[in-house]
Amino acid sequence: GRLFFRDTHLHEMLRSGRCRLDLEIETVMMIDSLEMVDAHRQQVLAACRAAPESALVVVHGTDTMVETARTLGQAQLAKTIVLTGAMVPYAIADSDASFNLGAAIGFARSLAPGVWVSMNGLAHTWSNVRKNRERGVFESLG
Repeated sequence: GRLFFRDTHLHEMLRSGRCRLDLEIETVMMIDSLEMVDAHRQQVLAACRAAPESALVVVHGTDTMVETARTLGQAQLAKTIVLTGAMVPYAIADSDASFNLGAAIGFARSLAPGVWVSMNGLAHTWSNVRKNRERGVFESLG
């Protein structure tokens, strides 16, 4: 099905998770990742490049997360960038969104500079990850 986005749930998720970090939230776009094209990925790259922070979390739809990670990884920014999302959207019961966001924030604060995909408690390098649609998880290639 098609997803519609009005506003980010990030503030609510951080509040309910009792996050005590001083985080800056910037909304770059709110679209279904299936609708993303290279121009959108370049917008995400430009936002990451312009951000003064050295550690970033990019919340992204899972269908094209690997492609965006590749765009960011190939740019070789001197930052730790962690992409995350949810297999089940936040607004739906039993969503993995809050868990994945918390893990991604922790990974962004602790992993070496580079681009990572964080889902289900694991962090994968951008060049060694795929979405396994049959199992509903992200996994390393080798």
